[in-house]
Amino acid sequence: MKTARPPLPVVATRGARLILEDGRELVDGLASWWTACHGYNHPHIAGALRKQIETMPHVMFGGLAHEPAYRLAKRLARLLPGDLDHVFFAESGSVAVEIAMKMALQYQINRGVGGRTRFLAFRGGYHGDTLATMTVCDPEEGMHSLFAGVMPAQVIADLPRDPASEAALDALLAARGHEIAAMLVEPLIQGAGGMLPHPPEVLRTLRRLADKHGVLLIFDEIFTGFGRTGSLFAMQAAGVEPDIVTLSKALTGGTLPLSAAVARRHVFEAFWSDDPAAALMHGPTYMANPLACAAANASLDLFEDGAWARDVARVSAALAEGLEPCRAGEGVVDVRTLGAIGVVEFEAPVPVSDLCARFAALGVWIRPMGKVVYLTPAFTTPDEDLSRLTSAVRQVVGVD
Repeated sequence: MKTARPPLPVVATRGARLILEDGRELVDGLASWWTACHGYNHPHIAGALRKQIETMPHVMFGGLAHEPAYRLAKRLARLLPGDLDHVFFAESGSVAVEIAMKMALQYQINRGVGGRTRFLAFRGGYHGDTLATMTVCDPEEGMHSLFAGVMPAQVIADLPRDPASEAALDALLAARGHEIAAMLVEPLIQGAGGMLPHPPEVLRTLRRLADKHGVLLIFDEIFTGFGRTGSLFAMQAAGVEPDIVTLSKALTGGTLPLSAAVARRHVFEAFWSDDPAAALMHGPTYMANPLACAAANASLDLFEDGAWARDVARVSAALAEGLEPCRAGEGVVDVRTLGAIGVVEFEAPVPVSDLCARFAALGVWIRPMGKVVYLTPAFTTPDEDLSRLTSAVRQVVGVD
């Protein structure tokens, strides 16, 4: 708080743009941390929100229910592969991951399997800022090293990218699988840990090893879900179905907080019991908030016509072409794209605050993190605004 630059005051949003208090307009290169996938102020989502707020903005979801949540759960189950049919709603991505972790722990307990109290996660991963999720983030490169030792340590491994690392993970699970309830991974690309991609085969390997060693597989699709990587869900690119998937971010099209932990049938059945102690005792106050569910249903309406896929391909091509010259920039070690994600990686951490100010002076909002300058714009961002974003990155990198 003492050293950070004052934040830029935003008074309105429109399409892919942020309107500042001083009248300037910035092209948003991040879609508000990847949430506003359809752009800001989309009339279909806004209309659904107006209608819902006049009818019922919120009721508790304990002992009560409502149509927007039921409809959203059915639609998510229909869109997700296989038997990912059982939806638990919450408010934020971090909480959804905590619920998935709690679900995995109790799954083992309800089945009478003792001792499986830990989780396996991967270097470069990021799963949230709450206490339990901090323990499954990268312990060294992440944002939470200050809290080492506060919570029980989890098992952190390298992703199985080749035969050697696959054998190492197999051996680790053979040695410690008896204490592991589940493994967590961000499919296809690890987001806040550095926008680190991995091939679909990695996910197929994780599925094989999870089955071999009797641990649940959790996909954290909070960043990757809803078209960001080029398929509606990243898991579809690998043809792999996790036992639990977490969703949030773009779920409501960047309007309201909402998240979901969606489980397969066999996970649900471990809680289906005459014994009340077998129930998942978790109840976020605003779980299945009707207003947020209405926004999410409206967002799914927009995904149904398929235009998003063409837009993602268009954005991907623009990012790939516009950022490629940055490869010649000083200190740049890689330039890469995946779906509507464009990344310029440096050999050392970049000065985030200074670069934010330079980007704003060029008429764009880009907020780097760690060693990367990245773009995750709205899928509907016009070509001229995409060009403005990539041009600003080239100028700051020093190749324009």
